[in-house]
Amino acid sequence: MPRIIGIDIPKEKRIEIALTYIYGIGRSLSNKILNTAGIDPNKRAKDLTEEEVSRLAGIIQREYKVEGELRREVSQNIKHLIDIGTYRGLRHRKGLPVRGQRTSTNARTRKGPRKTIGVKKAKKSPTGKGK
Repeated sequence: MPRIIGIDIPKEKRIEIALTYIYGIGRSLSNKILNTAGIDPNKRAKDLTEEEVSRLAGIIQREYKVEGELRREVSQNIKHLIDIGTYRGLRHRKGLPVRGQRTSTNARTRKGPRKTIGVKKAKKSPTGKGK
């Protein structure tokens, strides 16, 4: 398994797809990186030479924010929204959808599993005649 910037990428997949296993790299960015490095996107990850792997790692580290650095930036942005008390920050704090989705139904991913509220039976009176 080739290792690029601390991430093991799958060796059987095409390098174009394998690069997307790195947080912050999608298909279009993957193709852009491969064009810059001069590597065929259809090549399998296991067929890359050490020199090609180091070229890819160098380009990614130099030009793009990925993995830990990107995750840190995203979480800082969310913390900032929460601290200044924006509407979006409040939605983050409450664990509700942030981008205007409906919450009457759906939104289960953000809200978590349903909390069922049960109905309690009324106790019988000691005389046995209703309440």
